[in-house]
Parts: sequence; structure tokens; C-alpha cells
Amino acid sequence: MFPTAIAVLQLLPLDGNGTASDLMQSAVDLAHSGLPSGTGRRARRRAPLWLVLAAIFVALLALVPLAFIIWIAVQTGWETVSALVFRPRVGELLVNTVLLVALSVPITIVLSVSLAWLTERSDLPGARLWAWLCVAPLAIPAFVHSYAWVTMVPGLHGLWAGVLVSVIAYFPFLYLPVSAALRRLDPALEDAAAALGLGPRRVFCRVVLPQLRLAICGGSLLVGLHLLAEYGLYVFIRFDTFTTAIVDQFQSTFNGPAANMLAGVLVSCCFVLLGLEVLVRGEERYARVGSGAARHQQRTSLGRATLPSLLLLVVITLLALGVPFVTIGGWLAAGGAAVWRLDEIGLALGQTLFLALAGALLATVAAMPMAWISIRAPGPLQRLLEGCNYIVGSLPGVVIALALVTITVRIALPLYQTLFTILVAYALMFLPRALVSLRASIAQAPVELERAASSLGRPPLQALWSTTIRLSAPGAAAGMALVALGIMNELTATQMLAPNGTRTLAMAFWSYSGEIDYASAAPYAFIMVAMSLPLTWLLYVQSKRMAGR
Repeated sequence: MFPTAIAVLQLLPLDGNGTASDLMQSAVDLAHSGLPSGTGRRARRRAPLWLVLAAIFVALLALVPLAFIIWIAVQTGWETVSALVFRPRVGELLVNTVLLVALSVPITIVLSVSLAWLTERSDLPGARLWAWLCVAPLAIPAFVHSYAWVTMVPGLHGLWAGVLVSVIAYFPFLYLPVSAALRRLDPALEDAAAALGLGPRRVFCRVVLPQLRLAICGGSLLVGLHLLAEYGLYVFIRFDTFTTAIVDQFQSTFNGPAANMLAGVLVSCCFVLLGLEVLVRGEERYARVGSGAARHQQRTSLGRATLPSLLLLVVITLLALGVPFVTIGGWLAAGGAAVWRLDEIGLALGQTLFLALAGALLATVAAMPMAWISIRAPGPLQRLLEGCNYIVGSLPGVVIALALVTITVRIALPLYQTLFTILVAYALMFLPRALVSLRASIAQAPVELERAASSLGRPPLQALWSTTIRLSAPGAAAGMALVALGIMNELTATQMLAPNGTRTLAMAFWSYSGEIDYASAAPYAFIMVAMSLPLTWLLYVQSKRMAGR
């Protein structure tokens, strides 16, 4: 199997929304994947040929962007590739990227673990409210965070500005899995360590922290991959990364080889992060035998640290939520009723919802064959095909979009900037989101119902539709909602692939903010946040239910 972290990627919407849900959902998914409905190997069955062929087609399609980058490099020739890759500009971008990841990820880890411990393991006043406030920043696209900060502090530019906004925008991706892991830990392990004479700090460092390694590694990988893929955030603060350089190169030379070679370097950085995560995570086992103690963990008294802890949470809440909401509200008030151009907003909202629903439906349908095979007929072929689907989740959206642009221009020009191409891009970008949700739902649907329907004479497809697909509908709906949320806030791929005349909420926001008309951009930012908040709340509630609280 590919590393667990690959299976929980979000899979990199460039604006950074929704991915933490994949990390949470994958915990349920991985728990069920080893226990298909029924018991033992009798529950396994041979997959119908048409399902296998459909899964193979989707897996091969998912590999197209990566294969195309390699093919372009081969076609370009080593001399041109080396000239494009080994140049000072690429070195500058690489230094920026390494510094950004090396500074942002450790700060995010420390902040997220601290907040998770305070909200889950201490007697912090209003812990449940603070826990929700730590998740709420997920509802704000990363480029909206940057927009808010730049309009409030116009001189905020460069590396440290990137680190500040990145940590604020992405720390919930680590907070969610770490807090969930803390809720699931067996209190008896810490009690045993305390009984051996270890103090609270040593118990945390020697008992609790090692058990958080998987959550920390997975969440850190998500944050790191989002940093590599983000575009709008770093354009606002004028900090060059590989993604901003790729888009700039694309806009200046269209489908030139320079953009493709930068994409190749960016993909290499992504795979380096994947390798580092596997190396740091190691092969230790953290499972226990038995159900553990049926009681809640006793919360630690903060004592004199209560006020500083509350102050920390207040500061983080003000930075992550206060700045965006105050800024958006201020621009809305400054613009007045004139910025609410209802005809433009209605058109952008309608196009956004249409693309989101169509892309979510396509991604869910594409994920269905692989999800069914992974639960009902696991095996070597299933693991290979599933790994192909998860690889696309580690590729930045700009790489997928660039590959599809070049393919359509060189091979299938009539498909360039068509609805078909943009929907295929959405399906590839968010395929893992739909896959992990479907897997968990299919695992909960008894396989005996499928067999009973088949024994009654129904064709395989009809038997599948009348039993498993209907029972997995809630999970499919949840997966579609997560995919739709990612599409609604997606920016770069939409800019590169959308048909002429398309104007989504994110595109309209970006157009006005690019003209320094921040007041006109504010309604679009407000609508994106308002549409994302309910799903973020559902994600928070779901994480509580999964932990049995």
C-alpha cells in the first residue's frame, strides 16, 4: 500500500479548503478497509469485469498529469531541460520554498499541538467553544486570509509575511487530527506512566507525544503540500513560489516548456515531502489489544496558566478569524450598497454552484468503481489502482491544469477551455475526497444484500444500484459536499481551464482584488466564507462523533 498519508491528502485545492476533512474521514475509512462486510475472506468476491475496467480507466486518467510532465521533459531534451531547471531563478524559487516549508510547518506543529492539548486535555474555560473556533478558519480560503491581512497591513510582504499568513490559514489541518487523536488515546497508558513516578511533562513527552506521531506527520504533510500548491496567498504578499512562477510563466508564454519544467520541479518537491513523511513516521505500531478503559481522560488543571492559555486562544482567534471578518466587514461598509452588484453576483454564484455540483457528481461517479473494489474485492491490483488515484492527490492543482492545457492545445484543441476539460480537472483534483468518503460508506453496507439481490435474478449493475449504492448514499453525499466546497473556492485551475465568459465567485474576487478594488471584492469573499461555514461546522461535529464524544 502507499503511505497512509497519501490516502488522507486533500488533495490540494489551491485555496486550501476542505482537506482536513479527508484526514478525519480516512481514519474511519482505514478502520473499515481491513474489515469488509461479513467475516474473514468469505466476504471477498471477484469484481465484475466492467467495474475493473472502469477503475483501471480512472486510475490511468489520474496518472495523465504526472506522465505528461515526464513526457514533456523527454520531448524537450536534456539540454533544454537542464537550461530551464538549472538556472538562478529556479534556485531562488527553491530557496523560497524550502524556507517557507521549513519555517511554517514546525510553527504550525507547535501551535496546533498546544491548542489541541488545551482544548482536549485541560480544564480550559469554554473548551468546546475554543475547539470550534480553532476549526472555523477552514471556512476562509487562504487567499482571503491574505487579502484581509494585506488590506489591513499594506506593507506585509516577503517570507515572514508568508509564514505568518500560512500558519494562520493552515493550522486547522493539524489541529483537527491531533485533537481527534488526543480524544482517542487510552488514559490507562498515562496513568501507568504517572504511577511509575513520571511527572506531567515527562508523561506527555514519553507517552502522549509518541502516540500523536501519525496525526502530526499526516497533518504536517497536508500543510506542506498546501504550501507548495498555494497561489493566491503568496501573490497578495508578493512572495514568489513555484506555483506563482508557473502561473506567471503560463500567462506570458502560454504552453511553453519553461512552465512545464517548473511544474516538474514542483512535483519533485511534493514527492520529497511524501518521502520525508514516510521516513519520519516510521513503522512503529500504535494499536492496542482490547477496547481500553471505558472512561474519559481526566483534564489537567491549568492553575496559574489559565489566563495565559486563554490569552493565546484569544490572540489566535483574532488573527485567524477577527482580521478576515473585520476586514471584509470594513470593506462592505465602505463600499455600501453599490458593491452589491446583484446581477454580477448572481451570475457568479450560479456558475459556481453549477460547476461545483457537476464536478462533485463527476468525481463521485468516477470514484465509485475503485471504492467498491477496494472494499468488496481487495487484492494486489486494487492496491495498485488505488495508489494511482491517491498520487493525483499529491499533485498541485496548477500542475494538473497545466497538463490539461498543454494536452488540449497540442492534441485535442477543440476541448481547450471547454466545460468538459474543467470538469475533468475538478474530478482529478478532488478524486481522493470522494474516494475516501465512498469507501467508508460501502464498508458499512452489508455485502449479503448484494448477494441476495443477485440471487433473486437481478443483473449485477441493478443489484449494486438497489443495495450498496443506495445504502452508501449518505457517504456519497458527504463526499460530494466536500468536493463541491473545494471547487467553489478553487482559483488557479479555474482561471487556466474555464471556458470564456466563466466567472466564478473566486474568479470575480480575484479580478476585483487584482484591480485593487477591495470593496468590490468583499461581497464575493463574504459569500465564499458564508457558504463554507456550515460545512466546516459539520466537519467539527463529525470529528467529535468519530471520537465517541
